[in-house]
Amino acid sequence: MRGAAATLAERCADLDGVPAMVLASDMLDVAAFRALARPYLGDVPVGLYFHESQLTYPDSPRAEPDLHYAFTNWQSALAADRVFFNSAYHREAFFAELPRLLRHFPDFTHEHLIGIVEAKSEVLHVGVDLGWASEPIERSGPPRLVWNHRWEHDKDPEAFFAAVDVLADEGHDFEVVVCGENFSQDPVVFEQAAQRHPGRIVHMGYLPVDEYRARLRESDVVVSTAHQEFFGIAVVEAVAAGCFPVLPSRLSYPELIPSEWHDQCLYPPGGLVARLREVITRPEVYRKMAGEISPAMTRFGWPRLVPRYEEALDRLGWRA
Repeated sequence: MRGAAATLAERCADLDGVPAMVLASDMLDVAAFRALARPYLGDVPVGLYFHESQLTYPDSPRAEPDLHYAFTNWQSALAADRVFFNSAYHREAFFAELPRLLRHFPDFTHEHLIGIVEAKSEVLHVGVDLGWASEPIERSGPPRLVWNHRWEHDKDPEAFFAAVDVLADEGHDFEVVVCGENFSQDPVVFEQAAQRHPGRIVHMGYLPVDEYRARLRESDVVVSTAHQEFFGIAVVEAVAAGCFPVLPSRLSYPELIPSEWHDQCLYPPGGLVARLREVITRPEVYRKMAGEISPAMTRFGWPRLVPRYEEALDRLGWRA
């Protein structure tokens, strides 16, 4: 995040002509990039897409808080021509946190500029490839829970495995699939869970995309215990594949799940075990519900979102 602007600006010297636009992610310092790349790009419009943002991202227990990254996000939003957020939740959280960030500085807090950024921002949901999940399959046997997230502190795997421990101690018959990549230096919570449940956890670890999708189609319930989720591609994929969602009643999840299903799918604080117990003891009921919820995920599929992206890029002022 600190060095990308200089690296990318340098590479602009090798471009064959001037692009119609630049679409950057939140990991780029857009203000620095525009300044450094101006000899090659001139006034080409720049759109900034916030898939994540550092203003509300939970601090890692292994790292010291650093306001530099959050302030870079703010300056990037100021410098961009249009600002896109991957969910309404993310947009609201960003602008709610901005005043607190800016008040860390003793003078010239620039709070009066927040409205300018709000006016040029909009929600542009993530486009997800869901064509592989369009054909439902019949499920049978013990209910299978899938936890398919990054192996990081903000996804709170400890809470998931604690719930598995309780349900296993109660004698319930169910299986567990744990997917995701290990970016941690010490994934001890996963290793310990595998040791406690050698027959119950039928898979743990990273999978190639085709195998991952097959695991989702074979599972019954997708579970999240996240403390941070700005969108939730993994949940959208799993629900589209036929998994019943058991998700916290916060973050972006109420936006993903149709409101008529909130009571069944979203659990309150402290309610994970009770919700999972209900689901795994009545698997046929919840398999049927999953089939009814699944079609709602098509609104995040690319065929539905391409026109929205075209409209958003038109507002950016790109030159086709």
